[in-house]
Amino acid sequence: MTTPAKSDGATLTKDADLGETLLKVTGLQKHFPIKKGLFQRQVGAVHAVDGLDFEVRAGETLGVVGESGCGKSTMGRLITRLLEPTGGTIEFEGKDITHLGVGGMRPMRRDVQMIFQDPYSSLNPRHTIGTIVGAPFRLQGVEPEGGIKKEVQRLLSVVGLNPEHYNRYPHEFSGGQRQRIGIARALALKPKLVVADEPVSALDVSIQAQVVNLLDDLQEELGLTYVIIAHDLSVVRHVSDRIAVMYLGKIVELADRDALYKAPMHPYTKALMSAVPIPDPRRKHAKSERILLKGDVPSPISPPSGCRFHTRCWKATEICRTTEPALKELRPGQRVACHHPENFADQAPQDTVLLTAAKEAAELVSEEALAKSAETSAAVAAAAEEAAEASSDDAASSDDAGSPPESGEPSSEPGEPSSESGEPSSESGEPSSESGEPSSESGEPSSDDAAREPAAPSAEVKKQSVAKEADDDRQESSDD
Repeated sequence: MTTPAKSDGATLTKDADLGETLLKVTGLQKHFPIKKGLFQRQVGAVHAVDGLDFEVRAGETLGVVGESGCGKSTMGRLITRLLEPTGGTIEFEGKDITHLGVGGMRPMRRDVQMIFQDPYSSLNPRHTIGTIVGAPFRLQGVEPEGGIKKEVQRLLSVVGLNPEHYNRYPHEFSGGQRQRIGIARALALKPKLVVADEPVSALDVSIQAQVVNLLDDLQEELGLTYVIIAHDLSVVRHVSDRIAVMYLGKIVELADRDALYKAPMHPYTKALMSAVPIPDPRRKHAKSERILLKGDVPSPISPPSGCRFHTRCWKATEICRTTEPALKELRPGQRVACHHPENFADQAPQDTVLLTAAKEAAELVSEEALAKSAETSAAVAAAAEEAAEASSDDAASSDDAGSPPESGEPSSEPGEPSSESGEPSSESGEPSSESGEPSSESGEPSSDDAAREPAAPSAEVKKQSVAKEADDDRQESSDD
């Protein structure tokens, strides 16, 4: 029994509103058990994905980058439900699909498809291309207009292949052509969400550009939503609207493309960006500010405590080793999990003593990069302090303007503070101008305030200076 050609996936793709949350992931985890012995008892677990929180909006492209072994491919298989999550929730269009069975996921397969990384092992060598690309129609019971063969030939032409290749086998195609076949199979039912696991990593550079442009054209034509997993940061920058940076099973930074490449805030992101070559002939002999990370990624079987990047970070302190940073939005549209972010004020400014691992890692970072990072962070911190002081001054001035002194009470002269009791008040720790000496709550002068702002002259000193100026004027007139 077959259904009409208009599948739910095709209808929903056209009716989906851009900007709405299509996929929401909360606390996603996947731990692979390690078993040993005769009775196969579990002795440990591989923390491949250990708590992911992100959203994918309809019509956008989310890029995911990171080193090998950080859990990118596992995350892609989890959100397409090819793997069963250990913890967390996955919501697609507001529906929880975390633990749906095979029968429950069958209708969802029309809307969620995946492009696999290896174009050689993802195609069955015993089946022809027509059988492979037409399999989704037969499995879902969808009968396209004109028949399956005609629709498969149309899909082959859409991805840049010859429709006459319908009866050929996978071994007769090159790597780029096989990847195009995988793309055609993923787009057969017109899905809403396509997860592309490194779709161009196994292709030549010239073929990579063709496949990337093909994905962009199909997104504009069909209104697709992509989650693209890749190693090549240049490719991710070209195709992505937002980028998530993963490290050892966690997202350390999630930001818009332009903000991430212009001012990365996590040290790991900055190290990744320093490895991107700049295609500028004028920089041919220029010295690159490459940040070399110490050692390899720690084992996901026993990840480090606290921040998982502190064993290789040149800014790590004691709080990085003991406390895991939360993924916070430090700037609009830019979320970072770091106690000492780049290009921003430190989240833990009281902790400044570097760890031994950080001192060793700093030796691999160029002095220019460290100096530039320190200058930028100091400038951002100073700007934040100035903004805070300006807002407090504006609030104080508005309070003074809105509350005039009551009748019967003497008002203070300009430049001389007064309190309700007629005595100088020093609750804020600022110097009092009546006695000519700074005071604090305890009655002792504050050295920080005294160094920051000199004490104002008292009224007696002002009178003496005025009298002295008058005597000097009379003496000059008598001399004349």
